[in-house]
Amino acid sequence: MQPHKRVMGSRANAKDEAMVKRTSFEGDSCPVARALEAIGDWWSLLIIREALSGQRRFGEFQSKLGMAKNILAARLRALVDHGILATAPASDGSAYQEYVLTPKGRGTFPILVALRQWSEEFDNHPEEIATILVDRKKGRPVRKLELRADDGRLLTQADTTLKLRPAPRRRSA
Repeated sequence: MQPHKRVMGSRANAKDEAMVKRTSFEGDSCPVARALEAIGDWWSLLIIREALSGQRRFGEFQSKLGMAKNILAARLRALVDHGILATAPASDGSAYQEYVLTPKGRGTFPILVALRQWSEEFDNHPEEIATILVDRKKGRPVRKLELRADDGRLLTQADTTLKLRPAPRRRSA
């Protein structure tokens, strides 16, 4: 694993910078760490959840999530910078811009489903969860995500391991 770089926030004074200092996983060799660089804070995941539910405007995100505007603006900017959201002119022709999910952003759907299903299974008060994820066509609850081998076998953590990726072949001239 590569060493983690330290990054500073964009705050004006040194006291504020010390509070937002965090580790960057951008160049890390671990794909989990790299994913966390892009979507690893709770506000970003909640913004993505709202975007997957059809929210597109700054004000919609702000009212649904109750976030401070400066935090929301920073998270939206980071999600755009990471290619998860893109900005587009407002669909109603107004002067506003909208945030739309990119293919990379839509690719987070299984991640959010996995988090949801984990919470539904292990939450101390699952009866307080207000919604159920259902198949739109049939209206039935979605089956739990499963990890399967190429041959279709159901896999658990004990059935998997990590191995080094083969070095890329060099092209001869």
